[in-house]
Amino acid sequence: MSAATIDEILVKHRAGMLSDAERMYLDLLAVEPDHAVALHLAGIVAHQTGRHGLAAERIGRALALKPDFAEAHSNLGNVLKALGRLDEALDSYRRALALKPDFAEAHFNLASVQHQLGRLDEAVAAYGRALELRPDYVDALSNLGLALKEQDRPDAALELLRRAIALRPDHAEALSNLGLIHKERNEGEAAIAAFRQAIAANPNHARAHANLGLALEDAGEMEAAAAAHGRALTLDPGFLDPLPNLVHLWRKLCRWDDFAAHDAGLVELVRRRALRIPPFIVLGSGADAAEQLTAARTWAAGIRPPPGLCLSHDRHRPGNGDGRLHVGYLSVDLRNHPVALLAAELFERHDRDRFHITAYSCGEDDGSDLRRRLERAFDRFVDLCPVDDATAARRIHQDGVQILVDLTGYTTGTRTAILAARPAPVQVNYLGFPGTMGADFMDYIIVDPVVAPMAQQANFSERLVQLPHSYQANDTKRPIAPDRPSRAECGLPDRGFVFCCFNNTFKITPVLFDVWMRLLAGVPGSVLWLFQANDTAVGRLKSEAARRGIEPGRLVFAPRRDLADHLARHDCADLFLDTLPYNAHTTASDALWAGLPVLTCAGQTFAGRVAASLLSAVGLPELITTSLAEYEALALALARDPLRLGGLRRSLRQNRATAPLFDSAGLTRDLEWAYGRMWRTWCDGRPPEGFTVAGKD
Repeated sequence: MSAATIDEILVKHRAGMLSDAERMYLDLLAVEPDHAVALHLAGIVAHQTGRHGLAAERIGRALALKPDFAEAHSNLGNVLKALGRLDEALDSYRRALALKPDFAEAHFNLASVQHQLGRLDEAVAAYGRALELRPDYVDALSNLGLALKEQDRPDAALELLRRAIALRPDHAEALSNLGLIHKERNEGEAAIAAFRQAIAANPNHARAHANLGLALEDAGEMEAAAAAHGRALTLDPGFLDPLPNLVHLWRKLCRWDDFAAHDAGLVELVRRRALRIPPFIVLGSGADAAEQLTAARTWAAGIRPPPGLCLSHDRHRPGNGDGRLHVGYLSVDLRNHPVALLAAELFERHDRDRFHITAYSCGEDDGSDLRRRLERAFDRFVDLCPVDDATAARRIHQDGVQILVDLTGYTTGTRTAILAARPAPVQVNYLGFPGTMGADFMDYIIVDPVVAPMAQQANFSERLVQLPHSYQANDTKRPIAPDRPSRAECGLPDRGFVFCCFNNTFKITPVLFDVWMRLLAGVPGSVLWLFQANDTAVGRLKSEAARRGIEPGRLVFAPRRDLADHLARHDCADLFLDTLPYNAHTTASDALWAGLPVLTCAGQTFAGRVAASLLSAVGLPELITTSLAEYEALALALARDPLRLGGLRRSLRQNRATAPLFDSAGLTRDLEWAYGRMWRTWCDGRPPEGFTVAGKD
């Protein structure tokens, strides 16, 4: 029987009958070994079935026979892309285009690799050329829309994506990309709807499931979010992007099945730089300080300044033009948020004879009293929400900001691309993110000798600037409601010891929970008072208590309250139990301000040493332990010795008026001295250098 013709075989190939088509191509090649087209098509089948090495070999043989075969060069590029050989893939696409300049698919393929490499300007140009050749090229419209979104051009991106969807209402990729723009604009319902449309169009679209998971988490639907991430991983086990988000969600939900294995897997991904993992997630893992730096560097490598922006800085920059040092504070959290609750008095106390202070707000105006207070606290309050990153960076630069202090780091809503544009000559990481940003566009990080000893400098990309006491700003105007609730009003027993931890649930680990349950077992009649983060976590923690032989009713959950009432209810607790590896931060300072002793176990990273810093600065170093065994023993001893605990409580309440932790004026002076030194260093042309502030005036 004679071999089938190429046209006959293509019928099978296009119908998806790949095994039959491949057999027929090979039969034809047995008769005509130098049939370049058959070799090329057999290579495509191998590529479509995941045998990329064989595909490269077959298409390479076809090109040896027919060097001017433009389609083969382009398809070889696709194979090389699948093999991760991206530079070689680019070369193949360029060879195809040299032979056939009007080859729209090759322009698209070239753009997709440039896009993957982060070369957005080149990718946008190549996608645009593909669309000039084929205006109805829906894949190019969708990908160009995504690239424009990444260039912080959402309006242009939306226009293209809507064009793509008008041409192909079931184009899953375009729908998913449209959802990303809605998500970035905080249009949660529209984002969720777009992702669900994408999944309806293609139920196997793993990235759409993962994007849906992110949007559902933003909407507080954590169980559904976890299911969406899990579905994405099931559909494409090689697509690891959803994994860190899923692990973090499980922690929020207190789903501890295989906790240690998941944590070890996350840290291994960090070590191998196998994935850009949100650094905030890594802070709560078992990663050490060096691994946290690796995660931050990997993340920072993907942050690019807005395109076409080149901001230069004069060594004698005048700032506000009146001789004062112009300091800008950039934050998404200038509203009713823990960062603003800590820093409000700092902003108010800046010396206006020596400093001009501007707020650059990237977050919503929540209409709160705190927001109004913050607006009054600055010389200028600039709302950057309505503008893109390029416009925001240009505004900061044009305002003459000399030192830009970022209060957000890698937390929710961050707009780090503004910082990547270098709008100010000196840029500082402070307060909002307890770790290094791993970015060459950040010069300094504000720390203290407890959270970051100078010996830890190698684990930070920024230079360490140590304040003499705790790095953490605190607002001494935080109101405590005068009417303290009774235990009964808080759902607590009238008698018995109350252990307390108001930290978010993602900070609670099974190992720490074991310690807490042993404490309840060792102190009859005691209860553990926890923050009611979500209903799933409440149910799971009660189940975990029962598994450890503790009556679930001995866990009591505190619902969210406004700050004054929340601070007042601390009076009903006896001892705040800290978490590890991610300590209490604002929750610890709230407890100390309210007069509740905090027991901590100091870890090895910034996030794990904050409570130790606070206790040192409030004069209670005896409540700092260095192992969980010591932590457990001290908690048990204090619960059994009311006189000793009462003495600590009295010391805390006496110290509150004089301790450095709540000396907002002193912290402001120390920060201002540090800003002055940073600025002199820059003006002298010297690189940033670490230093300790020795309580300077």
